[in-house]
Amino acid sequence: MSFKENKVWIATDQDGKPLVKTGKVLIKYQLDQNYEYWVHEKGIKPVDQSKKGHRKKKSGIKSVQKPQKKGKTEIDPEIDPEIEFQDETKRNDIIHIYTDGASSGNPGPSGIGVLLRFGKHEKEISKYIGIATNNIAELKAIKTGLLELKNTELPVRVFTDSSYSYGILILGWKARKNQALVKSIKERISEFKNLKFIKVKGHAGNEGNERADTLATSAIKKQ
Repeated sequence: MSFKENKVWIATDQDGKPLVKTGKVLIKYQLDQNYEYWVHEKGIKPVDQSKKGHRKKKSGIKSVQKPQKKGKTEIDPEIDPEIEFQDETKRNDIIHIYTDGASSGNPGPSGIGVLLRFGKHEKEISKYIGIATNNIAELKAIKTGLLELKNTELPVRVFTDSSYSYGILILGWKARKNQALVKSIKERISEFKNLKFIKVKGHAGNEGNERADTLATSAIKKQ
């Protein structure tokens, strides 16, 4: 099937009909990935129908037909506002990590910003990382946030506005650059029992994301 003009695999029942739960269906972008997403049933269309009247987008996602068992780590994105992750920002039993990276010149002087929140407790990280690209800064911000956590049993939600980081870490995009860094982050992700990534829009009023952005840019200015 197709979701937002990207080819996806959809879960079906024994009769071959879409598996529907509270108006949503379960999809994967790749059969061999560990990530499953519940999306609104109305957003799913046959592949041929989704191409009518639209130019085909290059998604960088390769469909694989070999299935693989789901691992312990659960990672879900905020594909659009219809995905129900907004309420989780209000839960006090979840560790929230807001991350952002900034680069002046791309490549150029770069900084990372991380806001960790658990209930009423908060920790801010603003660090200059030297000359780097914006993509590297975004990835290093995520890695820094994850490395701060000692308890991997608690549920964790990582918020990022980086389409690159989201695609590389979540959607299975192939990393042509920064492969060692990406590998180290994925290894760290696998250590968590319940970890979800949430893709947010940059500079759209998300309080945690805005603070992470300020921390990242201020690291460059201080340097």
